[in-house]
Amino acid sequence: MRLILQLSRKNLAGRPGRAAAMIALAAFLAFAIFAGSVVSMSLQRGLGTLENRLGADIIVVPASAKSQFNVNDILLQGNPGYFYMDREKLDKIAEREGVAAVSPQLYLASMVASCCSSRLQLIGFDPETDFTILPWVRESYRGEIGLYDILVGANVTVSGDYTLRFYGIDCRIVGQLEKTGSGLDNAVYANWETIEKLIEASEEKNLNKYSVKADSVVSSVLVRVADGYDIEQVLNDINLRVRKVTAVRASNMISGIAENLTRLSGVISLLIAGVWLLGLLIMMIAFSMMTQERKREFAVLRAAGASRRQLGALIFAEALIVCCAGAVFGIALAALIVWPFSTAIGSALGVPFLLPSLPTMLALMAATLAACAVAGVLISSISAVRIARQDTGLILREGN
Repeated sequence: MRLILQLSRKNLAGRPGRAAAMIALAAFLAFAIFAGSVVSMSLQRGLGTLENRLGADIIVVPASAKSQFNVNDILLQGNPGYFYMDREKLDKIAEREGVAAVSPQLYLASMVASCCSSRLQLIGFDPETDFTILPWVRESYRGEIGLYDILVGANVTVSGDYTLRFYGIDCRIVGQLEKTGSGLDNAVYANWETIEKLIEASEEKNLNKYSVKADSVVSSVLVRVADGYDIEQVLNDINLRVRKVTAVRASNMISGIAENLTRLSGVISLLIAGVWLLGLLIMMIAFSMMTQERKREFAVLRAAGASRRQLGALIFAEALIVCCAGAVFGIALAALIVWPFSTAIGSALGVPFLLPSLPTMLALMAATLAACAVAGVLISSISAVRIARQDTGLILREGN
């Protein structure tokens, strides 16, 4: 076996141009299957994480917000924006039958000005009632969240002094949250007291388009429906009984994202299948032509005492070397593109994008390598059968 491997390597080294072309084609196949699989899994994982982070059955916003803003952009994509409604709506929503828990949130968008470090979405939550953000926070930070303490999403740049300035107030970064692959990674989170102070500061600088008292407004109300109640009925009751609000089902907010994800996954799967069918066909033809050109070489080996089985093993070895080498290059190239630019890929696709865990990535690499090795065996088997059937004496006489 060692002799066959050595001979295979020498044969490939003796034809570097042809070997490089075959390796490049194998790398292309490996790139397609590995990158495509990683992207598909990242889309699925991003959507699942977003569903978990949303954490509420119903989200209630001011009725005017639906017409003036794309609420999804603020709640799910993290695009800066804000709106308010009277805090009394919170109590009225909590009183509705079937409502098990409510938690308010306050929004504020920072400005591109000297008073602010950068333009970001600020989200204030009430630690006393929150059931969506605080569990996420506790995954990376278990300390107290005091006045002017903030937590930042995974994509927010953290400065050396761990502070961000909003409306002239320096806020201390006490933690950076785990990545979700969604727009939530671009937001800043603070407790209720901090966000009220920031809203007051924005009004003092005449940089808030609303004239509100921070302690008397909320931006949204997250609702958890009690067990045994139908979410749709509770939602309709809130829309009917609480004036000037719009209640939406949380799952409906991400349904459009889920539809886009399904379409993208389908397109990716079709592309992978198309690339592999075309690539395997090209490799099969190329390998067949290559072995046909070398039929006299194989005839000489047969005349020197090599068996048909040994010739088949030689062809298999060359195909495996080519496919495995190409797979390594293709996987490495895909990793170098997908891993560092995952955030940009998610933004370009417009859907949550969260890379699989390291063990899953390693398993995908191994599966891709195995797929390419199997492809090499299948491709070479046709050539091996054809060489085995050739008449050695006839080939040698043709050569003379």
